[in-house]
Amino acid sequence: MDLVTILPLVLIAVVFYFLMIRPAKTRQKKQAETLSKMGPGTNIMTTAGIFGTVISNGDEVLVEISPGVIIRMLPAAIAKVIPVEVPEVVDPDEPGAPGAPGSAA
Repeated sequence: MDLVTILPLVLIAVVFYFLMIRPAKTRQKKQAETLSKMGPGTNIMTTAGIFGTVISNGDEVLVEISPGVIIRMLPAAIAKVIPVEVPEVVDPDEPGAPGAPGSAA
């Protein structure tokens, strides 16, 4: 076989790797990282769009979606971990703060 015959097959294999295999590995790595960050008390979003708080994790994850409502789910169904948002404290004496003396509001 000469190079002209083998080159298209090699090119197809390289394109297949970059379009199919590499993105799948990246997604698997991201999912494993998400699950490793997860523990009891972590806020999550499922692949179905349900928000909740993790009660316990293992082979199955217990998620509280409302006070007193707990569901069982597989870890693979967790889409992302929602970071806890800390509200920004506004100093009313700071210039330009809402309600501060001399502010436009």
